[in-house]
Amino acid sequence: MCRMGKILLKNILSEGVASDILIEGNLIAQVVRSDNQSVVYGDAEVVDCTGKAVFPGFINMHTHAGMALMKGIGEDMAFHEWLDRIWQVEEHIDDEYVYCATKAACLEMLKTGTTTFNDQYWHMPMAYKAAMELGMRPALSYVVLDKNDPEESERQKDQCLQMYEMTKEWDPKAQLLISIHAIYSVREPMMLWAVDFARERGLKIHIHISETRKEVEDCMREHNGMSPVEYLDSLGVLGPDVIAAHTLWLSDNDVKILGERGVTCVHNINSNLKLASGYRFRYNELKEAGANVCIGTDGCGSSNNLDLLEAMKTAAIVQKAWRDDPTAMPLDELSAMAGVNGAKALGINAGRIEVGALADLLIIDVTGYQFLSPAKFLANFIYSAHSDCVESVICDGKFIMRDRVVPGEEQILSDARRVLTKIL
Repeated sequence: MCRMGKILLKNILSEGVASDILIEGNLIAQVVRSDNQSVVYGDAEVVDCTGKAVFPGFINMHTHAGMALMKGIGEDMAFHEWLDRIWQVEEHIDDEYVYCATKAACLEMLKTGTTTFNDQYWHMPMAYKAAMELGMRPALSYVVLDKNDPEESERQKDQCLQMYEMTKEWDPKAQLLISIHAIYSVREPMMLWAVDFARERGLKIHIHISETRKEVEDCMREHNGMSPVEYLDSLGVLGPDVIAAHTLWLSDNDVKILGERGVTCVHNINSNLKLASGYRFRYNELKEAGANVCIGTDGCGSSNNLDLLEAMKTAAIVQKAWRDDPTAMPLDELSAMAGVNGAKALGINAGRIEVGALADLLIIDVTGYQFLSPAKFLANFIYSAHSDCVESVICDGKFIMRDRVVPGEEQILSDARRVLTKIL
């Protein structure tokens, strides 16, 4: 066990240099070359990391963790048919289901290197309980989705306030957001209420925007030719506190607006490909316009897994292919999308390996065949390796996966299989 909350990662590769990283409490306290003999680490637990590399924990910026047990339930369906199928299944979920499903999602994210996830799902207190028990850093939303029903709007307003009061007792590493599902599933007055509710309390806003061509065409027909981005901007919704999932079908003016408003745009490549929503994510244009671009997996009902490393590789190779440009989405920018950009969006000091940053770290085994190359670590990690090279995970200064073992994982899987009967 770690004594006095201090851990020393000894002789670990950091940007190609053998380094010693000292963790005190939940922060990185020192990063020095391993050959620096003058540094004294006191009574820290010393972990020999020879043959290992360190990397910031992934930040998955768009998930529906409670869908972790819905893999394969809506295969080979068009988007809106698929969405109807998901909503039918979700009529049968309850607290127990979401708790067990979210624990299974957290287990999968830990095994694949994610320490922080930005989630949008139902029964939020159960998601919080699951994430805390596994030691992760969750950003959890109260979801506004009234399906254009005024009575449901009023019910959700009351419930949202109750949830907000409850979250005042949360662990500091968790945060509450307000999610507006989408413009096609939430009444305009309810969207405006949710935005005001969030901004009065300093909460960030999470919303699906321009995920499909149909969404854009329907919006233009119903709102005097305005795209979803233009429509939301006309309502005063967009700003640097907004995390916009997908942002796939964008005009030049949409890109300009998202950049000027400092919106965070989350690319969910595998979900978009699998549902045939599209693939021409305008990464270069968004970045140059000033948007903060991140990456996510979406939920397992569409992406089928929560492996952000897989999503990073797919995002890059698809970007290179459709642009006919092998220099598109370079490795350092891809790494930032999965780390520091997400940290910026959520307002946390993570995604970096530097003194004073949160100790959310991955320990990567680089002794396998995936790293038999003179290439830089990032090239081998993202393009050659798979997430099973993630040997251990530290979040908030504590080991939450060690030597590929997450405490209680057998029970997590057993409970998940049991509650599957609720949706089968």
